Amino acid sequence: MDLSPSTYFARKRRPKSARRLRDEVLMPLIEEAHVTSGGTYGARRITRALRRKGHEVARCTVERLMAGLGLKGVIRGRRRRTTVPEPSAPRPPDLVDRDFTASRPDQL
Repeated sequence: MDLSPSTYFARKRRPKSARRLRDEVLMPLIEEAHVTSGGTYGARRITRALRRKGHEVARCTVERLMAGLGLKGVIRGRRRRTTVPEPSAPRPPDLVDRDFTASRPDQL
Protein backbone atom coordinates (compact mmCIF):
# COMPACT_ATOMS: atom_id res chain seq x y z
CA MET A 1 0.00 0.00 0.00
CA ASP A 2 1.09 3.53 -0.65
CA LEU A 3 0.76 5.13 2.79
CA SER A 4 2.93 5.62 5.80
CA PRO A 5 2.79 3.27 8.81
CA SER A 6 1.72 6.12 11.10
CA THR A 7 -1.31 6.80 8.86
CA TYR A 8 -2.27 3.14 8.87
CA PHE A 9 -2.12 2.79 12.65
CA ALA A 10 -3.87 6.13 13.22
CA ARG A 11 -6.75 4.95 11.03
CA LYS A 12 -6.84 1.60 12.79
CA ARG A 13 -7.11 3.27 16.23
CA ARG A 14 -9.79 5.75 15.15
CA PRO A 15 -13.27 4.87 16.44
CA LYS A 16 -16.04 3.99 13.98
CA SER A 17 -18.06 6.90 12.64
CA ALA A 18 -21.68 7.50 13.62
CA ARG A 19 -22.78 6.56 10.10
CA ARG A 20 -20.90 3.27 10.23
CA LEU A 21 -22.37 2.41 13.63
CA ARG A 22 -25.89 3.18 12.40
CA ASP A 23 -25.30 1.12 9.24
CA GLU A 24 -24.26 -1.86 11.37
CA VAL A 25 -27.56 -1.59 13.26
CA LEU A 26 -29.68 -1.18 10.11
CA MET A 27 -28.10 -3.90 7.94
CA PRO A 28 -29.54 -6.87 9.86
CA LEU A 29 -32.94 -5.14 10.02
CA ILE A 30 -32.93 -4.60 6.26
CA GLU A 31 -31.90 -8.20 5.62
CA GLU A 32 -34.64 -9.43 7.96
CA ALA A 33 -37.31 -7.30 6.23
CA HIS A 34 -36.12 -8.52 2.82
CA VAL A 35 -36.21 -12.18 3.88
CA THR A 36 -39.58 -11.76 5.58
CA SER A 37 -41.04 -10.39 2.35
CA GLY A 38 -39.78 -13.40 0.44
CA GLY A 39 -37.16 -11.31 -1.31
CA THR A 40 -39.76 -9.14 -3.01
CA TYR A 41 -39.54 -5.82 -1.14
CA GLY A 42 -37.48 -3.02 -2.61
CA ALA A 43 -36.06 0.04 -0.87
CA ARG A 44 -39.37 1.91 -0.58
CA ARG A 45 -41.26 -0.94 1.05
CA ILE A 46 -38.39 -1.84 3.35
CA THR A 47 -38.17 1.81 4.41
CA ARG A 48 -41.87 1.78 5.26
CA ALA A 49 -41.53 -1.52 7.13
CA LEU A 50 -38.65 -0.18 9.22
CA ARG A 51 -40.55 3.00 10.01
CA ARG A 52 -43.54 0.93 11.17
CA LYS A 53 -41.15 -0.87 13.54
CA GLY A 54 -40.00 2.48 14.93
CA HIS A 55 -36.69 2.94 13.08
CA GLU A 56 -36.52 6.37 11.45
CA VAL A 57 -34.49 5.85 8.28
CA ALA A 58 -34.24 7.58 4.91
CA ARG A 59 -34.98 5.73 1.68
CA CYS A 60 -31.60 6.70 0.20
CA THR A 61 -29.90 5.07 3.19
CA VAL A 62 -31.86 1.86 2.63
CA GLU A 63 -31.00 1.98 -1.10
CA ARG A 64 -27.29 2.37 -0.31
CA LEU A 65 -27.26 -0.45 2.23
CA MET A 66 -29.30 -2.77 0.01
CA ALA A 67 -26.82 -2.22 -2.81
CA GLY A 68 -23.97 -2.98 -0.42
CA LEU A 69 -25.71 -6.17 0.71
CA GLY A 70 -26.55 -7.19 -2.86
CA LEU A 71 -30.31 -7.14 -2.26
CA LYS A 72 -32.86 -6.21 -4.92
CA GLY A 73 -36.61 -6.05 -4.96
CA VAL A 74 -38.83 -7.72 -7.54
CA ILE A 75 -40.21 -5.68 -10.43
CA ARG A 76 -43.80 -6.64 -11.13
CA GLY A 77 -45.49 -6.74 -14.50
CA ARG A 78 -44.29 -7.31 -18.03
CA ARG A 79 -41.96 -5.00 -19.89
CA ARG A 80 -43.55 -3.00 -22.65
CA ARG A 81 -42.20 -3.60 -26.10
CA THR A 82 -42.34 -0.25 -27.82
CA THR A 83 -40.58 -1.08 -31.08
CA VAL A 84 -41.31 -4.15 -33.16
CA PRO A 85 -38.95 -4.40 -36.14
CA GLU A 86 -40.41 -5.40 -39.50
CA PRO A 87 -38.66 -8.64 -40.55
CA SER A 88 -38.89 -7.85 -44.26
CA ALA A 89 -37.56 -4.28 -43.92
CA PRO A 90 -34.27 -3.61 -45.74
CA ARG A 91 -31.19 -3.57 -43.55
CA PRO A 92 -28.15 -1.37 -44.13
CA PRO A 93 -25.10 -3.26 -45.40
CA ASP A 94 -22.42 -4.39 -42.93
CA LEU A 95 -19.39 -2.53 -44.25
CA VAL A 96 -16.97 -3.49 -41.45
CA ASP A 97 -17.88 -7.17 -41.10
CA ARG A 98 -18.83 -6.61 -37.43
CA ASP A 99 -15.20 -5.74 -36.61
CA PHE A 100 -15.27 -2.45 -34.68
CA THR A 101 -11.61 -2.30 -33.65
CA ALA A 102 -9.60 0.60 -35.00
CA SER A 103 -5.90 1.36 -34.56
CA ARG A 104 -6.35 5.09 -35.17
CA PRO A 105 -9.20 7.64 -35.35
CA ASP A 106 -11.38 7.71 -38.50
CA GLN A 107 -10.04 4.38 -39.72
CA LEU A 108 -13.45 2.75 -40.14
